[in-house]
Amino acid sequence: MNAQKSTHRHPVLSGAQAGDWSDIYFAFQVARLGTLSAAAEALDVHHSTVLRRIDSLEKRLKIKLFHRHARGYAPTEAGKLLFQTAEQTQSEFDRLMGQLSGLDQQLTGSLIITTVNSFSAALMPILAEFQNQHPGIRIEFVADSRIFKLEYGEAHISVRPGVRPKDPDHIVQHLHTIPSSLYASSRYIEQFGRMEKREEVAGHRFIGSITPYNNVSAMAWLNKHVPDEQVYHRGSDFISMMHAAEVGLGIVPLSCWLGDSSQKLVKMLDPPEDWDSPVWLVTHRDIHRTPKVQALSQFLKLKVPQIGSV
Repeated sequence: MNAQKSTHRHPVLSGAQAGDWSDIYFAFQVARLGTLSAAAEALDVHHSTVLRRIDSLEKRLKIKLFHRHARGYAPTEAGKLLFQTAEQTQSEFDRLMGQLSGLDQQLTGSLIITTVNSFSAALMPILAEFQNQHPGIRIEFVADSRIFKLEYGEAHISVRPGVRPKDPDHIVQHLHTIPSSLYASSRYIEQFGRMEKREEVAGHRFIGSITPYNNVSAMAWLNKHVPDEQVYHRGSDFISMMHAAEVGLGIVPLSCWLGDSSQKLVKMLDPPEDWDSPVWLVTHRDIHRTPKVQALSQFLKLKVPQIGSV
């Protein structure tokens, strides 16, 4: 059965030769973007070049790949089959390039680390110390809530809070546990008083998030126990929420990494243990053992647990 499978040729591709792959890529861009002009712009060529490539490919394959209409180009059934394979091929190529980018055996070149923006202030001094020790490495620091695709080389190292990542191709190590608490400005405390316990929500104003962030225990508590009419301000991320608290708009739940970094905020209560959040160091197995990734990973594991201990 394996022998039969290995010799099977798809009817759409059976007429294709090695030289057709460039034309297939051109046609794939038209299918992806919908028009000749959009594909030409993406490929940085004239639209007539794209049209010529498509016509040539259809002629060699002896099959129609597109329906032409007033709004652009729509793939035929044969086109859909061809472009599905082309998309898979492009995805595999992108993954290969991501793997190759991590194979540098010297402590030089770029190293991409990603984390959430609320961790930036805490991690930056550590990264500065690392670069002082390894001047040949250029750090690209990406602060974003999006989960980056390590398998495609979008990042080499990810520092993520919350639930343990489950991708089987990722090497996941516990890096630290961050406490969280409620913070408010002195101006707010003078006007509304302190909170001594979590249960004392009556009479207070709170700062929440536009996105629920129920994966963050402190935010899940606020969403469940604070009436909506007491949430006077909502922010898109924890940095903006912190800034809102600094000007006295209300009480905000923050990680102590972030809250303690502000000179304008006062910690309202001792961090509850059930608000502790694990932080994970994530790398992809294909580049996990490369010298650059190992060097920064080991440095983070040494330095991150020291944050806030002094």
